[in-house]
Amino acid sequence: MGELESALDALSALAADDLFEHSDADLLDRTRALVRARNMLDAELARTVRRAELAQAPERDGLKNMKSWLRTHGRLSGSAVTALVTAGRVQEALPAVAAACAAGRVTADQVELLAKTCTPQALERAAAAGVDRAAIEAALVAVAVSAPHRDLQKAVGAYLAALDPDGSEPDPTEGRSLKLVQHPDGSWTGRFDLDAVGGEKVATALEAIAAKGRCAGDLRTRDQRLGDALVQLADLQLAAGDLPVLRTVKPHVGVLIGVEDLVDPAEGPGAGTTGLGAAISAARVRMLACDGSVTRIVIGPDSVPLDLGRTQRVVPPHLRRAVDARDQCCVFTGCEAPAWWCDVHHVLHWVDGGETCLENSALLCERHHTKVHHGFTIERDDGGRWHTYRPDGSEILLHEPLRV
Repeated sequence: MGELESALDALSALAADDLFEHSDADLLDRTRALVRARNMLDAELARTVRRAELAQAPERDGLKNMKSWLRTHGRLSGSAVTALVTAGRVQEALPAVAAACAAGRVTADQVELLAKTCTPQALERAAAAGVDRAAIEAALVAVAVSAPHRDLQKAVGAYLAALDPDGSEPDPTEGRSLKLVQHPDGSWTGRFDLDAVGGEKVATALEAIAAKGRCAGDLRTRDQRLGDALVQLADLQLAAGDLPVLRTVKPHVGVLIGVEDLVDPAEGPGAGTTGLGAAISAARVRMLACDGSVTRIVIGPDSVPLDLGRTQRVVPPHLRRAVDARDQCCVFTGCEAPAWWCDVHHVLHWVDGGETCLENSALLCERHHTKVHHGFTIERDDGGRWHTYRPDGSEILLHEPLRV
């Protein structure tokens, strides 16, 4: 680790350079060297992640796998985490690719593309066809290090097509995927991939709703009409009330807002908080309240009786709502499981005299609920922040202090 730290310190020193003093040739040489250094660092990071994955190292911090650890402790996006974990597995499966990565000659994007050649399906078909995998790997690496990325895409595509020239009828569910990403401002973006029949069903449903919603003077674009139709489709399903329940309650859109903001006619930007943590205006909350139910949650001696003592072990609905409103997600450090995945845990176990009350309650997903019953502990400090401790008593920290 000492050599690695020295190299990183030397790289950090480059940031002090005044790049405007460099010639065009110097800037291009510098860019070329930094790309190679980045490729080498990406390769070593992927290799280390793979070793940590095989060693089940995330269990030390109470997490299931490297994907969840990297997403929280490493602060990486979901797509970056998937690419990194995949890269580690590819280097393990393809030694020639690993060597090129270590030399800094192959990029992370190229590794992600080459991963398609070592999926279980591709390996099974290659074995059945008697393919010399080493020769194919060498040929693809040669393209990767000497040709544009587009050429490697074509080469990988041609190889995969040759493995399955007849294209047997696939299971339609295998090709379906949906990825949704919530941004810091609460908005969402996403993409989906559907087979021909599945796509036809979704498109037909959205077209029907979009067509019904058109009227004279409608200036929305087609994309906007389809977006509204998707939301309307969700509205119809939620209103029907026959969706599967989530942790003993029917799925619903929940928003937390102070009573002063709710009754104030002002717009109140950022006054309400949704169940997934997005901040919305008081005006939007009042609009939702027009077609929903309003539940009063007051935390204090004159409130709905949240402290149920020892007479009731199972958490009642009104206490569940209060715990959801306070914690919003699993409180175990490094976990991002939403409230509807979580159980309400007695911090001091009920069998040990713990009461069924707000102060003794915490949201924990199933995995971390089990962890807390097997050595890990959680505590809430006076400022309302949750802390998680390993069985040896050390605290799990997302952000280790920087070296000075």
